[in-house]
Amino acid sequence: MKIAISGKGGVGKTLLAAYLSSMFARDGYSVLAIDADPDANLAATLGFPNPESIVPISDMKDLVEERTGTGGGKPTPYFKLNPKVDDIPEKYAVKYNGLRLMRMGRVKQGGSGCYCGENTLVRSLLAHLLLASNEVIILDTAAGIEHLSRGTAKAVDKLIIVVEPGRRSIETAREISKLAQDIGITNIAIAGNKVRSEAEKEYITSHLTGYEFLGFIPFDQAIVDADLGSSSVLDASPKVAGEVKHIYQTLLAAQPGDISK
Repeated sequence: MKIAISGKGGVGKTLLAAYLSSMFARDGYSVLAIDADPDANLAATLGFPNPESIVPISDMKDLVEERTGTGGGKPTPYFKLNPKVDDIPEKYAVKYNGLRLMRMGRVKQGGSGCYCGENTLVRSLLAHLLLASNEVIILDTAAGIEHLSRGTAKAVDKLIIVVEPGRRSIETAREISKLAQDIGITNIAIAGNKVRSEAEKEYITSHLTGYEFLGFIPFDQAIVDADLGSSSVLDASPKVAGEVKHIYQTLLAAQPGDISK
């Protein structure tokens, strides 16, 4: 199962990605969590020790140069379009608590410098993981789907857009959905988060008609307090964990056949 999670910054997509990664791992599935959001830290949320020391693939200048033939940010008109990436997960994924994690880094846009090498390596690696990997992939993306392409979109079993009650979050969800459909992702669902009341739940559903809703995660100050106190966020709120477990079970039930463990 390959799951991509997106949404406006701050809505809680990294929290959902961490919960789902942990739940799959605890049930014995082989899990690779991919942090493709440069502004989030999936490793810290999962409780990885020294998360700040995990270097994104796009920042590994020697690796970029070796695999693509171009140095980090060094202008060059020639580089390998199909670099070797199949050995990278085994060499660079960080392991902790029954799952593996990789940070992709930023997919950089053109400008004053050339980032063709970084972009090519990250995109090729992600394509390999989504298309060839026989394990559960949880992809935590930025507020968009820039890491995905038409070639990798077909491998995504579910795109979950996390939405909180609010106009900007709703608008971002619609934009992400349109971009996703443009590259061929059709299995799109909504997960509400930070929901305090039935009125807020109704606000989300009434503004996103026609979408599948996986669940509505309640707001709990305990999550905020745990994050501020540097304690385990995933163990902070039984009611949040309970609703995410419902989402997890819904994903499992919708997947045809058994998922390899």
